[in-house]
Amino acid sequence: MDLLATNLRARAHELGLSDAEVARRAGLGARRYGFYATGDREPDFQTFVSICHALDTTPNTLLGFDGEGADSRKRRKLEQKLTATGKLLSDQGLRLAADHADLILRYEAE
Repeated sequence: MDLLATNLRARAHELGLSDAEVARRAGLGARRYGFYATGDREPDFQTFVSICHALDTTPNTLLGFDGEGADSRKRRKLEQKLTATGKLLSDQGLRLAADHADLILRYEAE
């Protein structure tokens, strides 16, 4: 499977979308999108842009040009989750979470 197909699958998985749902959102038939998601075919430019919109991402990300592969997106998602959770904590809970983060950093530095 080529990089584009791998990234299409990874992004759809991140969003919890099936191939059929991505195809529907992009205005494509499920079979046609399936060819792209398996790497059997490559989409033309306009189709590719439609797929990017359906997956709420950029062409560079799907093509691997921005250095943000699946691992980078997973990390960004975890960072966003941590930030969102921190906003919901009380002051005491936030201090406790910060203390735990400090302990983790010290452990990883060893």
